[in-house]
Amino acid sequence: MSNAYHKWVRIAIFNLLLVALLGFVMRYKIVFPLSWVHQKHVLHAHSHFAFSGWITQMLMVFLISCLQEKEKALRRYEPVLKANLLTAYGMLLSFPFQGYGWISISFSTASILVSYWFAWLFWKDLNRQLLPAANWFKAALFFLVISSFGAFGLSVMMANHWINQQWYLAAVYFFLHFQYNGWFFFACMGLLFTMLYQHRLLLKYGQRIFRLFVVACLPAYCLSVLWLSLPWWVYIVVAIAAMAQVLACVYLWKMIAAHKNYYKTEWPLMARRTGILVALALTVKLLLQLFSTIPSLSDLAFGFRPIVIGYLHLVLLGIISLFLLTVLLVFTKQQSLSLMRKGIIVFVSSILLNELLLMLQGVCAMAYIPVPGIQELLLFVALGLVTGAAMVFFGYRKPVYA
Repeated sequence: MSNAYHKWVRIAIFNLLLVALLGFVMRYKIVFPLSWVHQKHVLHAHSHFAFSGWITQMLMVFLISCLQEKEKALRRYEPVLKANLLTAYGMLLSFPFQGYGWISISFSTASILVSYWFAWLFWKDLNRQLLPAANWFKAALFFLVISSFGAFGLSVMMANHWINQQWYLAAVYFFLHFQYNGWFFFACMGLLFTMLYQHRLLLKYGQRIFRLFVVACLPAYCLSVLWLSLPWWVYIVVAIAAMAQVLACVYLWKMIAAHKNYYKTEWPLMARRTGILVALALTVKLLLQLFSTIPSLSDLAFGFRPIVIGYLHLVLLGIISLFLLTVLLVFTKQQSLSLMRKGIIVFVSSILLNELLLMLQGVCAMAYIPVPGIQELLLFVALGLVTGAAMVFFGYRKPVYA
């Protein structure tokens, strides 16, 4: 099992490196001429491959590793993992050249069908094995399926050239919301609770945290489309959902504090540090969502692209990707992985700099104040992300257990 697990983890980390390379290419094109690169097409490849080739691929491997008889489970799920990888690389190689064309849409559709396949198989295993964190995993699978409705709608609009900016953005944000606030987030929480339950810890706030997050997830989609003309009662429901998520975060912090001895004894030092950063990033993200229910602040946030990009990177890099690397550290013998640890330090430092620069750019844009050299600095940070991801990939070794 260790060999199979090691192989799939290395593939997922390599995909993270490719995601970082695409991000660097886009930043390079902003600063220097690169006529043969179509920026928007590369952006589509970057986002689709980040979701399917890096995050979903790694989540699938980690979730499968939670099942009983893990060696057999990995062999049984290998066709799904290979199919997901194939569709991810299909999108990686087709989007840069044609954008939303028949080849890229075909691979994108196939990727969704593979996600259905995984959801169906894993749901059956959850019913058979009764994992302690099954409620988190089932919610993740539910939101994974729900998110595809936005992708299907987007593909139909792009294939038929139906140009409606509001519907286009609504479909994009529907997919994004139920991917990173649904599938990604609940799967990560399921992994966290699985590790806690494996050590027979009594989780006083566990069910309360789950109920608050799962009930809030559906109405929280409207936080992404507050720029639409929504009825007044929707704003109230959305505000309640945002407050529920903040309350759930408070209970999560209490639960973490109650079991600090577990983290000290079972998690490597670096995993504890990155875990705290993930928790802080999640707190910032939920507070930003709560503040966005104020219409004037929401209009400002959605009106400036650097802030939107900064928010998406906060979620996908600062929370989801960093949590996956934290789990990887917990599952890996840390003492022999000096290069990997240094790579994570470079990667995390680059994430923090990226967020600071994007927020600075966004705030200054609100005041119409130019920031000299900001694009060059963002290019340097993008190079840091590539360097960190490369160090993690080349520094990773076979885990002691998984």
